[in-house]
Amino acid sequence: MAGGELSQVPGSPGDRPLKDRVMGFVALTKPRVIELLLMTTVPVMFLAAQGVPDLWLVLATCIGGYLSAGGAGAFNMYIDRDIDALMARTAQRPLVTGMVSPRECLVFATTLAVGSTAWFWFLVNPLSAMLSLGALLFYVVVYTMILKRRTAQNIVWGGIAGCMPVFIGWSSVTNSVSWAALVLFLVIFFWTPPHYWPLSMKVKDDYERVGVPMLPVIAGNKAVARQIVAYSWVMVGVSLLLQPLGYTGWFYTVVALACGAFWLKEAHGLQARAKAGITGSKLKEMRLFHWSITYVSLLFVAVAVDPFLR
Repeated sequence: MAGGELSQVPGSPGDRPLKDRVMGFVALTKPRVIELLLMTTVPVMFLAAQGVPDLWLVLATCIGGYLSAGGAGAFNMYIDRDIDALMARTAQRPLVTGMVSPRECLVFATTLAVGSTAWFWFLVNPLSAMLSLGALLFYVVVYTMILKRRTAQNIVWGGIAGCMPVFIGWSSVTNSVSWAALVLFLVIFFWTPPHYWPLSMKVKDDYERVGVPMLPVIAGNKAVARQIVAYSWVMVGVSLLLQPLGYTGWFYTVVALACGAFWLKEAHGLQARAKAGITGSKLKEMRLFHWSITYVSLLFVAVAVDPFLR
């Protein structure tokens, strides 16, 4: 299917303007997703160092993280190019438009995967290298190749890959993992489904068209909203464990409580609208999606700031 779509694009990728080609390769790395991954990596480094970590180490970790996550994103686009061509949300991706050829994408993804692992190994530490490689393989093999097209739990378990930057950030500073890193890993784990399901509700027709069983495709809005509320409560509860464990002080706890309370208000609001049978734009499911990005940003900024206020 992908080959049929791509063959309709006139000319070869090499005929395109250099600037457009470069931007196409950048797009393969999913830079907006990487912004979120780095947002959960760097603050954890401040918490692990209980202050300002070595700034070269921060830069090296961010570069390695970008290369690794970018490789995972490129592999994902290579594997999903058939369904990307049929979904409105992904119709402008570089493989669909023909800006980058499948072969180029595969070589690019492999280069980033190998390069990022070597980068972490020699410039950060071997533990971070193995965690980074594990996250990449989990996202590509377990999520993209196995779970995504087979089960509605795809984003739940596939989301583990997106939790790994927490471990990478901590291990880059301490060359170990800890209970604090595990707690923040679990925060992201329980955050991912209620973050992504509202977006899936918005574009469920796309997923239904290509046979990807995202939860909103196989369950009604009421059932999805109920799951969102359940995961939200667990997420907020887990986020409050850092202070009892002795890793954070009052500032983080206040931010976690305030942001968590607003999250739960939005989640229950979505559930109430779903229960009332509201559909279309009045369901306002994207309010929670947009807030989820703000929530994780504020929470991890608090993680970074808290050590300076203790």
